[in-house]
Amino acid sequence: MSGGPAVATILVIFAIIEERLQVLLVHRDEPPEAELWALPGGLWDGGRTLEQAAQAKLFEETGARDVYLEQLFTESGLDPTHPGVAIAYFALVEAKAVRLRERADDAWRPAWLPVDDLPPLAFSNGRVIAQAVERVRAKLDYTNIAYGLLPERFTLRELQAAYEAILAARLDRRNFRKRMLSTALIEATEDVRREGAHRPARLYRFTSREPVFL
Repeated sequence: MSGGPAVATILVIFAIIEERLQVLLVHRDEPPEAELWALPGGLWDGGRTLEQAAQAKLFEETGARDVYLEQLFTESGLDPTHPGVAIAYFALVEAKAVRLRERADDAWRPAWLPVDDLPPLAFSNGRVIAQAVERVRAKLDYTNIAYGLLPERFTLRELQAAYEAILAARLDRRNFRKRMLSTALIEATEDVRREGAHRPARLYRFTSREPVFL
């Protein structure tokens, strides 16, 4: 691959933390774009498929496997300092299942940041994140994509909170529950969970934890 434009994979990793949609970023300690936050990624060495490279980077950064991962786009010119092509993927992970990569010092430290309150980012990454957010929002209408953000069993309140975090909007509780139960994307389990002083809440699960299209 030497002598030609570089090929890199970049990852937009989303999780819901404190009821907000957040993205995993890495603080760059070296040029180019030193001292700015950027999406995790790496150069493709050609030794495996691009998706396998993205999956490996995802596991390296979060310790998460078997999560929702989808290619977002292929584009050139994200790094104006070097000619190359970037293949962007987005992933949806359950926050409690993530273990951020440990480093010996504070160099290249990772952090979760809310997508609606991001600082200036390296390599046009703000545009990449915005595109990924729009893709996730659009797919909520016709897929079970939210399964990637939730544990295996969850309450309807937790499911609605996930949708509201993604959409950045409040949803009518009754209409939301009616719609979700009518889609057959989720089903009730025999389990309940007590939440504070409220009566026990029924736990639900997705009928499939693989992509399903309505």
